[in-house]
Amino acid sequence: MTLPTRTHRSVAASLCAALLVPAPAHASFLPPELMDKAAFYLAWFIIVALPIAGIVLFWLVHILPEKIAHKRHHPQKDAIQTLCLLSLAFGGLLWPAAWLWAYTKPVSYRQAYGTDKGEEYFIEMAAKAEAGEVPVQDLQYLRDEIDAMAARGAISIGLRQANAKFDAALRSAAGAAVPATTVPGAAGAA
Repeated sequence: MTLPTRTHRSVAASLCAALLVPAPAHASFLPPELMDKAAFYLAWFIIVALPIAGIVLFWLVHILPEKIAHKRHHPQKDAIQTLCLLSLAFGGLLWPAAWLWAYTKPVSYRQAYGTDKGEEYFIEMAAKAEAGEVPVQDLQYLRDEIDAMAARGAISIGLRQANAKFDAALRSAAGAAVPATTVPGAAGAA
């Protein structure tokens, strides 16, 4: 083993001195000019875009009960829509009630009007019946339901037209169901 020479000691001393001198600190991996520009755009994004996104998200959440009621053909969807709008005005306090109402089956409505579906449901199903997309047993059920509503009181023109479309679809289905075959005993009698 060789002893360190004087040059080795001076190199080691200068290396230790260089390690003790503080290096300039950098708070970011980006240059200062780029950091200022990034902070400027980030601040504008936070000030402008985030509040707009928050308002849109708040609005989308508050119209969910209305969308659910429309999808489920709830007969009181207009009232649910009104409750959703009121919930927006009251900061969301009425929103849980609108949500629950959209998922309920209107039992008292069925007792009063004979159905738990809105009028647009029957009109939509009548259009499907014209296209031949509704099974015969469903046609009969829909027709009977409209007849029950008519027995309780006057029905709208839209429901009358839907009922006529159901009747026509039932007649065409009954005509298609009877096959044109010969009677088995008729061939032997001739």
